[in-house]
Amino acid sequence: MEEVFEFLKKCGTYYLATVEGDQPRVRPFGTVDIFEGKLYIQTGKVKDVSKQLQANPKAEICAFADGKWLRVSGRLIRDDRIEAKKHMLDNYPELLSMYSAEDDNTEVLYFEDATAIFYSFTEKPRVIRF
Repeated sequence: MEEVFEFLKKCGTYYLATVEGDQPRVRPFGTVDIFEGKLYIQTGKVKDVSKQLQANPKAEICAFADGKWLRVSGRLIRDDRIEAKKHMLDNYPELLSMYSAEDDNTEVLYFEDATAIFYSFTEKPRVIRF
């Protein structure tokens, strides 16, 4: 999982896909954190992405850097603990103008039953599960 985290950090921007009814939705994201041995992302509860994940927690991330790409699929589970939110925001202080660990909007989610696959045009895919 640490390798997945490092790749996503290196990319800076990755793309998160969710489902809304029968329509896929994809948008850029940039937050990623490891807290208590789990891979987390962050958003706001008022956003459509949050509503989509609460209705159907299945999601997939795709990221690309240096001729390699990564897909991470699994379920994103909300963690409402202040400690988890604070850990994320401590690593992204630029978000403090919009979010707070104590507000009712900040949402952090961790991957459960995740499969990460590293790809390139020259190597066989490599799978990591966490």
